[in-house]
Amino acid sequence: MTVRRDAGLYGYERALRRAGLEPIAGVDEAGRGACAGPLVAGAVVLPPGKAGIVPGLADSKLLTEAARERVYAQVVRRAVAWSVVVVEPEECDRLGMHVANVEALRRAVARLGTRPSYVLTDGFPVDGLGVPGLAVWKGDRVAACIAAASVIAKVTRDRMMVDLHGSYPAYDFATHKGYCTSEHDAALARHGPSPVHRMRFVNVRRAAGLEPMPEPELDPATSVRPEQPGTTEEDA
Repeated sequence: MTVRRDAGLYGYERALRRAGLEPIAGVDEAGRGACAGPLVAGAVVLPPGKAGIVPGLADSKLLTEAARERVYAQVVRRAVAWSVVVVEPEECDRLGMHVANVEALRRAVARLGTRPSYVLTDGFPVDGLGVPGLAVWKGDRVAACIAAASVIAKVTRDRMMVDLHGSYPAYDFATHKGYCTSEHDAALARHGPSPVHRMRFVNVRRAAGLEPMPEPELDPATSVRPEQPGTTEEDA
């Protein structure tokens, strides 16, 4: 199977359908690089043809908040199946961010009401899905079903962070959504960590007066360390 560079956002799905592989699910997460709040994973199966063309669809990080909300509504209306999984900060701390991320993606696929025949993941392979899959570099920018999953995950998580702002207004979660901005770090220094901060992150542990945890090993699948404190939303 070959996908041309100019095939557009729906090129991967078209190529897979030509090979007889459908339904096709895309899966992505939001909040991996945040030092506060949950990790959220989304999975989406879009229908073939015009019904699966989502107006305005793109990588969630490239859309404005208003545009994400519009695309979210379209994805929910058009999808053959979609799911969302929330991993709370306590479980992120217990598992470590990379393991929590992979587990969230698995759960999102498992919760789909329609079992996919093939799964596209963003950036790195995910084993244990029960069906074949392909890791797509910058998948949320080149594969429609991954982009749709990224919007589902991002909008869900952003709404949760706005709700958490009501409980912990000192940290301004409604603005930075738990990512490690300079304003967030300043609030951490003033107030210390809240119950929804992730204690594995160096900046959070520093604010709590704790020793840094041993630096994690490089993950062989991604060639990056699974926990990188100080990550901004654009980096995540």
